[in-house]
Amino acid sequence: MTTSLVEARGVVKRYGPTTALADGRLTVLPGESHALVGRNGAGKSTLVRILTGLQAPDEGTVSFDGEPAPPLTDRDAWRRKVACVYQHPTVVPELTVAENLFINRQPLRRGFISWRRLRSEAAALLATWDVRVDPEARTADLRVEDRQMVEIARALSFGARFIVLDEPTAQLDNREIERLFTRMRALQNSGVTFLFISHHLQEVYEVCQTVTVLRDARWITTAPVADLPRQALVEAMAGETITEQAERQRTVEAAGPVLLDVRGLRSTAYENVDLTVRRGEVVGLAGSSASGKNELAETFTGLHTPTSGTARLEGAPLPFGDVRGALEAGVGFVPRDRHEQGLVFGMSIGDNATLSVLERLGRFGFVGTDRKRGVATALIERLDIHAEGPEQPVSDLSGGNAQKVVMARALASDPRLLVLVNPTAGVDVKSKESLLARVDSAREDGTAVLVVSDELDDLRRCDRVLVLFHGRVVAEHRSGWRDHELIASIEGVDHG
Repeated sequence: MTTSLVEARGVVKRYGPTTALADGRLTVLPGESHALVGRNGAGKSTLVRILTGLQAPDEGTVSFDGEPAPPLTDRDAWRRKVACVYQHPTVVPELTVAENLFINRQPLRRGFISWRRLRSEAAALLATWDVRVDPEARTADLRVEDRQMVEIARALSFGARFIVLDEPTAQLDNREIERLFTRMRALQNSGVTFLFISHHLQEVYEVCQTVTVLRDARWITTAPVADLPRQALVEAMAGETITEQAERQRTVEAAGPVLLDVRGLRSTAYENVDLTVRRGEVVGLAGSSASGKNELAETFTGLHTPTSGTARLEGAPLPFGDVRGALEAGVGFVPRDRHEQGLVFGMSIGDNATLSVLERLGRFGFVGTDRKRGVATALIERLDIHAEGPEQPVSDLSGGNAQKVVMARALASDPRLLVLVNPTAGVDVKSKESLLARVDSAREDGTAVLVVSDELDDLRRCDRVLVLFHGRVVAEHRSGWRDHELIASIEGVDHG
């Protein structure tokens, strides 16, 4: 029998009256990619904090190579065992790759940093693990996937051979994801073991050999990925039977008025874009991260100014380059990254949810506290945000509930055009369904909706999907499209 590289048994963790983990179990074998899945609140983050030595369990044991985990105070010993690469890189962006690799342990010569040796040791480390990045490059200039590989190389340099990847693909497009998976497989062949955390179940089947499911703070099952059908995995995560519903063909009433009318829009990211979105229509934008889809959608929200072309909302020109003007024109917006663009983490749920409608909450620049609480409470109920109330800090929320707050703010202004960029990124299965139900509600209310996403499940709600390739709209797929058809358009397979 192979000795497990990492084993957690009967792990319990409480925070006051809240039990964050009631029965955490995990057995990871050397050299495998092991998936850890579960809805937000299932206990995944708590288990990871315990496995990486950030917190001690109240009950249960953790071992590495059959030996008890080091004391929490021995950080060097933990670094030799395990490292976590998070969705948002922890490298220092203004430092070079070499400086990040050896931060706080730079080679010295006569008491001073030896820059030549630092660069040579960094180059050797990167070459050892086949990380093709310039050691002297500024880390901020790297692609997200390369920053992740720098973090992995840094962890390996301490001697760790167990790497936790926490939502590593959330900011990557399809090509970048495939490159990351190729690198993971190569590292596995070199003796590195991964714990892979993702809400995208298709990735689990693509890159992992074993999967462990947590639900309601408890271990549910561990099984070979090949032996667990997708529907069985979803049922294990949800705790209830999932009935697959056939996608129905939606037809937008031809006589429905055009709300958004775009003609000849051009910028450095896209060119000659014509599109319309009718009242009660949901239109998707698909493509790689370099396709221009994000920049196009953000143009309608006032974040960018095109070099030429027009966009009209209900006949009135949209004010390019003016976020407040776009909001006043009737545009609601869920940005692509809730951490960087969507939430103010030092503020409450109520403050975040009502930022776009402050002028409605009082007069002469003053915000009525009771009015704000009432509006925020209504939004919390409307979006089914699981929270103690409007005053709770938004930083306390799980990913799914935090994303619902961003959606709540977008809907608070009763927009005529709702622009959603990656609206379900990094949320669990149930939160995803709840957020997508808001898209259906907006359609029924007669709102024009523009959905930009890398998730096929998000795009299935659309009446039609436009595909951008190198800044041009190259294909249109009506609802009922097949996965391989849309993916072929995205990857440029069916248009030269």
